[in-house]
Amino acid sequence: MLFTALLFGLLSSFHCVGMCGPIAMMLPVTHNNPPRKALQVAIYHLGRLSSYTFLGLLFGIFGRGLYLAGFQQNLSIFIGVAIILVVIIPERMLGGWTFAQPVYLFIGRAKSKLGKQFKKSSFSSLYMIGILNGLIPCGMVYVALFGAIGMQNELYGMLYMLLFGLGTIPLMTAVVYLKAFISLSMRNKINKIIPYVAAIVGILFILRGLGLGIPYVSPSNMSLFVSSNDC
Repeated sequence: MLFTALLFGLLSSFHCVGMCGPIAMMLPVTHNNPPRKALQVAIYHLGRLSSYTFLGLLFGIFGRGLYLAGFQQNLSIFIGVAIILVVIIPERMLGGWTFAQPVYLFIGRAKSKLGKQFKKSSFSSLYMIGILNGLIPCGMVYVALFGAIGMQNELYGMLYMLLFGLGTIPLMTAVVYLKAFISLSMRNKINKIIPYVAAIVGILFILRGLGLGIPYVSPSNMSLFVSSNDC
């Protein structure tokens, strides 16, 4: 399951290029000093990873609470179904639902603070840009957060989101250096693959919850109980 986080992060980074690419392109980095620029980009990514890891902690704790409440098997199935629904339902439709309004209000405030940070070029500003960038939710982050809940453990929730964030780094770094290095048509083709990958992740969670006795993919109920307690 942790491997799916890295793979999903790598593929969803093509979606990130469209959503967060402009932020990466506008980073206040030093273009005439390659070593300093590399450090600045690394600090920006560190900020994003910090946000993802923190969110993984929160949602991992939530998943742990559900596990302790006795929902360990049903939770994994529910998470798998939720992941599949997230990729089926258009993201723009979520904005019209009442429960999503606070999220979109938060997004507006985060973007406002982002604008202020772009006026500075200090390391702390780049770190803050990364943090705010990581806190701006999107469909791909929703899927990853469901995965963090499904890990049913705070440490594994953090690791799941950390691996997801690491998967987005190569392409997001390339955007800073190469900008329009990949054609729009190619990006659109890869974006069409992302929902299928997310659906596969959802199916893996469902299989994990069913406890069919398949090693690594769908362990038996007792195996799940033992491994979760070992965490």
